[in-house]
Amino acid sequence: MLPLLYRRHVLALAATLALGLSACDDSSSDLSIPAAPTGLGQVDSAPVQNETSVPPFVDNAATNQRGDPCHATVATNAGVRVLKGFLDLWTPATLLVDAGVNAAASGGCAAITAYTGNGMDGTVLNQAVLNTSLQYVVSTTTARTADEASASYYDDRRGKGYSVTDGMGPLTAAWRSAAQQTTTITSIPADATTVAYNDGGNNTGVGSSGGNATFGAVVDFVNNVGNNASTEPAKRFYKFARPWRWSNSVVVTPTLVPAESSTPATDGGFPSGHTAEAVRDALAMAYVMPERYQEMVARALELGRNRIVAGMHSPLDVIGGRILGTASAVGNLAAATPTTRAAAYAQAHTALMAAAGTTDWKSFYAYAHSGTSANDRFADTAGMKATAEQRLTFGFSQIASATQPAQVPKSAEVLLETRLPYLSADQRRVVLKTTALPSGYPVMDDAEGYGRLNLIAAADGYGAFNGDVSVTMDASQGGFSAADSWKNDISGAGMLTKDGSGSLSLTGANSYSGGTVLKAGTLVAGSASALGSGDVYASGGTLVTSPTSQLALGGKLTLLAGSTLQLTLGDPSQNLGRIAAAGTLTVDGAALQVNITGVQPVVGESVLLISAGHVNGHFGNVTVNGHQATVVYSQGQVRLKITA
Repeated sequence: MLPLLYRRHVLALAATLALGLSACDDSSSDLSIPAAPTGLGQVDSAPVQNETSVPPFVDNAATNQRGDPCHATVATNAGVRVLKGFLDLWTPATLLVDAGVNAAASGGCAAITAYTGNGMDGTVLNQAVLNTSLQYVVSTTTARTADEASASYYDDRRGKGYSVTDGMGPLTAAWRSAAQQTTTITSIPADATTVAYNDGGNNTGVGSSGGNATFGAVVDFVNNVGNNASTEPAKRFYKFARPWRWSNSVVVTPTLVPAESSTPATDGGFPSGHTAEAVRDALAMAYVMPERYQEMVARALELGRNRIVAGMHSPLDVIGGRILGTASAVGNLAAATPTTRAAAYAQAHTALMAAAGTTDWKSFYAYAHSGTSANDRFADTAGMKATAEQRLTFGFSQIASATQPAQVPKSAEVLLETRLPYLSADQRRVVLKTTALPSGYPVMDDAEGYGRLNLIAAADGYGAFNGDVSVTMDASQGGFSAADSWKNDISGAGMLTKDGSGSLSLTGANSYSGGTVLKAGTLVAGSASALGSGDVYASGGTLVTSPTSQLALGGKLTLLAGSTLQLTLGDPSQNLGRIAAAGTLTVDGAALQVNITGVQPVVGESVLLISAGHVNGHFGNVTVNGHQATVVYSQGQVRLKITA
């Protein structure tokens, strides 16, 4: 019988040969495991402001009324108050919701006498901004194309709920069929003198009370975001004329000229009612169908711009409509019970997945994004996002401090509840804070923070780790809990910890410095700087590289037993799919999976996998697709030698 020490040596050698491993250093004999990153040791937060000094819209939406003397001022009307940034630019003739309104005294509040002016008799406080806004309308309407004119007509005349559903792309027909939506606006009058007509369809469709058993809860859900959401109180407070009244150089879409009101006192331009309705409808639809979240937000913003194209509104009007529409959506989504929200979400998915012929979420998501630029104008994701974000500010210069911290309105986290379901409510608030627009833009610095919300960016996850972030994704929950991608460029000094069975992909130009810890599930490094500049530490789960970039790590890389490194190698001339770590690579028995795409290496070729400041330890189980190979370790590299 062999001596015990000798038998151990033979068994260790056999194990090494079986795995196809060859070590050129003996550092693993005394392997020192680095400590895991510790980050900042605290989490970020986005607390609600003092509710006494900043009354939340969600708690006061019912005050958004006209004809009530007790809800006729900035202080007493939530819909007016959320737009008070406009008072930095313009003082209306009266500071009351009184345009066209006579209201008797009641509840200790004085009677209101109707304002009968022309919407141009207030006081201009910032002529430069108002001129810029008006000139935008002049330039847009004088350069309007035939296609833009048609789009502006349809978005003016059709029900807004019907219009925005084409943001669903490949799901549009199925949505409209399930909702039983109809419109009578199917053509454009050939004669510009034709009397304007309104949509005789049913706008959002048929609800539960109408007998729509398979989609009625969804239609009801969308309809309910209109509660206490009228823009009329704000219009009748700010009393700011439409752009075509301010300037004869504004060219109203000819087929909409018959729709021009002859009563300027009650036909205010600020805020845009069409925009507000489109935003709140689109956000309700995005809630129940988050697979098209950004596209629905983009469609609402497109409708807002079409109000400018039509000559009916200015950029400031549209921004005001976006703010009030968002606040109304938050108020009504938050007012719905969790059961109601879940039922609408479930019904929407049951109906549309069946219509798409899909039985699993991954296939359904793919179907929802299967359109091309020929049949889905939002198919170009990068272009869609850039255009949508431009429509948040319309290119205005900042007129106040650009560095004020972002505020997140009370309950606004509900907007991301289905898009980022694996995050807590507090985390979703932080996402909204870290993706918010800078301060200083006209009208947008409302006290609650509605004007600065950037939902296009928020749908792509965090914008910064200003505290440590822990994410647990449960693949058994399906949807985005099973797989999601954060596409923003993430900054900050915090740390990311990924846990749970789901898969998270990071694809931005990330610079966060607190480190990355992988405990379970899958973490996909989808860009060169996906994992920031800190240490990366995997105690479990699978770390995946992208074949389109070389993953650059600014610190140490530690891979422990129980974790897996999956390298998908692309073009070797650019080291695509490889890892370049500035610090030490420590491997304590982690599994290695190598997938080689494109040009295949030949027998005898040595393929770079990882470069590092120093290499310690060895991988455990190693698999290589389509090849037999051994892993070769040197002081600063891990390579793969192809043997067959």
